[in-house]
Amino acid sequence: MLHNIYRTVQPMNPESLDNLRLELRRGCLVLAVLAALRSEQYGYTLRKALAEHGMDIDEGTLYPLLRRLETQGLLVSEWREHEKRNKRFYRLSPEGEPILTQLLAEWQSIDTAIRAVIANQAAGNHEIANHETANQEMKEQDHGSHPTLPAGR
Repeated sequence: MLHNIYRTVQPMNPESLDNLRLELRRGCLVLAVLAALRSEQYGYTLRKALAEHGMDIDEGTLYPLLRRLETQGLLVSEWREHEKRNKRFYRLSPEGEPILTQLLAEWQSIDTAIRAVIANQAAGNHEIANHETANQEMKEQDHGSHPTLPAGR
């Protein structure tokens, strides 16, 4: 039994797409936060720095993430007065440095693999298009080489 591998794809509803985007961003945010905290920052300046690089993150996501990373031993923090206000400053912990190095290497590996898959898919689609064009040209040439017989004969 043959199954048609081509099917009509319905547009994805915006909520499903948003969920996929959030899932993709989650791991990226951990890496971005750890990398950004190689130099000490407090929450607001960290949010600004990430946003300047296209990694917007709201407070309701950032502060729980910072607490979790600190609990895991990847960050250290201390309260200090800054501009006449007490602020909590975060930085990558000594234990977090080798973890960040490993995660960055993993990120590079994943990025390389995804780029290869995308390039391979693009090349495959180009090959399919060329094959389909060649088939169409052959059909046209083949059709043109046969004389048309009158109907009924």
